[in-house]
Amino acid sequence: MFENALTQRNLSFGKKVTVKSLLSAGLIALAVVLPQLVHLALGQPGGVQLLPMYLPVLLGGCLLGARWGLAVGVLSPLFSFLITSAFGNPMPLAARLPFMMLELAVFALVSGLFTKKIAQNGLWAFPAVIAAQLAGRLVFLGAVALTQSFAPFTVPVIWGQILNGWLGLAIQAVLVPLMVIGLRRLLIKDSDND
Repeated sequence: MFENALTQRNLSFGKKVTVKSLLSAGLIALAVVLPQLVHLALGQPGGVQLLPMYLPVLLGGCLLGARWGLAVGVLSPLFSFLITSAFGNPMPLAARLPFMMLELAVFALVSGLFTKKIAQNGLWAFPAVIAAQLAGRLVFLGAVALTQSFAPFTVPVIWGQILNGWLGLAIQAVLVPLMVIGLRRLLIKDSDND
């Protein structure tokens, strides 16, 4: 979606990369800060229920497309882990990091596959987010099933966490598309004024 807006403004390739890099960095920063704020306000259970890191990643996929969104999805938990580890409280925990990187990569990749449809009609953000959530959670569960003999997680434990996170997924299934639709309208309005 964002690519279309940048193309309509006749930006050079270098400027497009700069804008997308800045937006990606902002979304990654939000993915680091938002969980910290939720944990401060609601504690660790709030993070498990609301899944705050997922919101910027889903936005990244919908706005930036599959490739750039994928980078946001992979780098968000990695940077969060590195930054929070420096303060002695890693989030996510090291054992969960590869699973979360995989899950959020799928979230961003799948939602990013809809970006051209979203550029045509913002309502496509709704199926984009829901498809991404389903695919990401299934991949996460599948990865745990494949590695539970040597990883610290089991399918029943992760299934319980998935059930605990339904509220966050439901909120994001509505909130992210509404944000994307709003941004799309802004971008179209701005391009009409150019």
